[in-house]
Amino acid sequence: METLPAPAQSRPSGEASLPRDRHGRPLDPERARAELSPLSAPERLQWGLDTFGSGLALTTSFGIQSAVLLHMVSELGRQLPGPGIPVIWVDTGYLPPETYRYAEQLCRLLPIRLHVAQADMSPARMEALHGRLWETGAVEDLQRYNQLRKVEPLDRALALLGVHCWASGVRGGQTDHRRTMHAIDAVRGTWSLRPLLSWTPRDVYRYMEDHDLPQHPLFDQGYSTVGDWHSSAPDGTGASGRATRFGGLKQECGIHLPGMMGEGI
Repeated sequence: METLPAPAQSRPSGEASLPRDRHGRPLDPERARAELSPLSAPERLQWGLDTFGSGLALTTSFGIQSAVLLHMVSELGRQLPGPGIPVIWVDTGYLPPETYRYAEQLCRLLPIRLHVAQADMSPARMEALHGRLWETGAVEDLQRYNQLRKVEPLDRALALLGVHCWASGVRGGQTDHRRTMHAIDAVRGTWSLRPLLSWTPRDVYRYMEDHDLPQHPLFDQGYSTVGDWHSSAPDGTGASGRATRFGGLKQECGIHLPGMMGEGI
């Protein structure tokens, strides 16, 4: 497990800065989506590796469904002569104890090439300077929190590792924004690949059962999604899935958005 240092700047955004494929050719997103459409999730990951080579990475939260893509990437990595596909974990410093223990469990079980991305500012320093931003009830404070602890650390890690395309486990049924996603999109100056975009919770559960993957400890406590301890809750009356996150104020933390401004909730 490697904790990444923080370079001075994250990758610039904009169409002109979008990475090229492993052969130096610009990516045509419409053609790429057509190629990805009929493919299974493992085949989409293989497409990402074939297209971007060492510029492919995976992001993980070690959340409820994270074991699925981690297993797929570890299986794909067994075919490679080098250390495997890098996996970037954005550790906010506010994850539940169960998530940290689950991460250790999966790292022992699977051959993961893990890189830990963290904010420049420690949790204690952030709270001293800005307060407990998740407690104010203001959407703009949540956005500031997510920008400091999630978006900026991820973007720095992508730039530091030279990532051209990052795969994630987002699914279309999770939020309003994710229903508008494609199998591949440009996100803040990199390409974002979504192998599980069309999967249902049942697909996730079956894959984990078929491959004997351990569930997140909070799954049995009613959580269908989990992030930071202060912004996660079990499914309950009138709220389930991503609607339980961020006190119901937001569905997205910003990582999967083109930018923090104009975010839908």
